[in-house]
Amino acid sequence: MARTVRFHEHGGPEVLRIEDVEVGEPGPGELLVRVDAIGVNRAEVLFRTGHYIEPVKEFPARLGTEAAGVVEAVGPGVIGFAAGQPVSVVPAFSMNRHGVYAERAIVPATAVLHRPEGMDAVSGAAVWMPFLTAYGALVEVGGMRAGDTVVLTAASSSVGLAAIQVARRVGAVPVATTRTPAKKDALLAAGAADVIVTDQEDVVGRVRELTRGRGAEFVFDAVAGPGVLDLARVVAPGGTLFLYGALSGEPTPYPGFELGMPALNMRTYTALETTMDPERLRRAEAFVASGLRTGAFAPVVDRVFTLDEIADAHRHMEAGNQVGKIVVTVAH
Repeated sequence: MARTVRFHEHGGPEVLRIEDVEVGEPGPGELLVRVDAIGVNRAEVLFRTGHYIEPVKEFPARLGTEAAGVVEAVGPGVIGFAAGQPVSVVPAFSMNRHGVYAERAIVPATAVLHRPEGMDAVSGAAVWMPFLTAYGALVEVGGMRAGDTVVLTAASSSVGLAAIQVARRVGAVPVATTRTPAKKDALLAAGAADVIVTDQEDVVGRVRELTRGRGAEFVFDAVAGPGVLDLARVVAPGGTLFLYGALSGEPTPYPGFELGMPALNMRTYTALETTMDPERLRRAEAFVASGLRTGAFAPVVDRVFTLDEIADAHRHMEAGNQVGKIVVTVAH
């Protein structure tokens, strides 16, 4: 048995319950992992409330796709892993099938990466989703190069902070946006070349000024909604506007019709494009591991909760005041 977070109905953080659940043995292609730390992502909030891109198929439902821990058992046919190895679990499966909000969890071996030597569980639960998301969109899909400018919305999120580091790693110029001045200094300290306070400054004018009228080769947007119209105006000819989140909760117009059909590349992106493709995941793991080894990359952890405080961790996520990753530790 393992203490496991489940919910029996859609709702707020109060629907989360910790229950004793039989874990079983890993099947073909699976690993049993003792979970030491969990990375909390907005996808879990959306899944819990019934607003995720994938609906809950049956209750009680589980949560969680990102964690760090130690391999306890290896299922048939799995190679490259052994009991006792420290690992990280990355988002590469449906929460209708697996969930890592638990003391122990069975997960697909394809969703497990070896944890870099010397990395603790909290960092191991905080590093992969943000960096795989940022690398996958900007470098793997977008082809971001030295000298490119990338505008980052929701830049104080774990993905936004990772995107700043990824951009600097390839020699690109990260320009962060934030609604109020409260997080400006933190974003500059995190490596942003410039920070645009959207409540006080004109985003289009500032980006044009910073790029000498050229515009940004990339916009990496987690907000969506009506704001994409201004973001589309700052994209350089042939540049790309990535939508990887929908924090606004409002309908998103297609800017081409509003702006007279410019040559605008606009596409959605999720981390699953990287984590579900073995070759892309292999390249992403190598890129991120290289940055971690040299010190160019470091996960930013906002706050750590315990498993018993899982509802509070979700409330903190929903409040939106975090700078970096929210992590939940699991005592054994």
